[in-house]
Amino acid sequence: MSAEDNNGDSTAAEVIEIVGKTGMHGEAMQVKCRIREGSNQGRIITRNVLGPVREGDVLQLRETQRDADSIGGR
Repeated sequence: MSAEDNNGDSTAAEVIEIVGKTGMHGEAMQVKCRIREGSNQGRIITRNVLGPVREGDVLQLRETQRDADSIGGR
C-alpha cells in the first residue's frame, strides 16, 4: 500500500520524533506522530512501528484512538 492509496479505512500520520527501539529484541521502533486528517487531526500519538522509519515519513494508521505504552519502565 502506498501513501497515495487512501481507501477510507486508514488515516495518514506524519512521524515527528523517533523515541527509541522496543520489543523483546529491539525489532520495533516507537515513534511520535501527528495525525494529518480526520476527527483527530493535529493530535500527537505514540505508536510502535515495524520496519525502517525516519522523521518525516507518513504512516497509514488503521485507528487513531490508542497510544502505545511508553518505553523505559520506572
